[in-house]
Amino acid sequence: MTSPTLRLWAWPLALGLLTVSGLLSALVSEHWGDAWSWLALGGPVLVMAWHGWRTPRC
Repeated sequence: MTSPTLRLWAWPLALGLLTVSGLLSALVSEHWGDAWSWLALGGPVLVMAWHGWRTPRC
């Protein structure tokens, strides 16, 4: 059983942690960190684009 708070904040927290890990990886590492930062920062952008291009159900 999951709490309503966890259900509400699970995805925003996951996207936030993904973004923070991508930013830190881009700052402090080379080669593999560059690849991870592209993936980690591109994920939230893709999620936002997907939600922006969906047609609303009215």
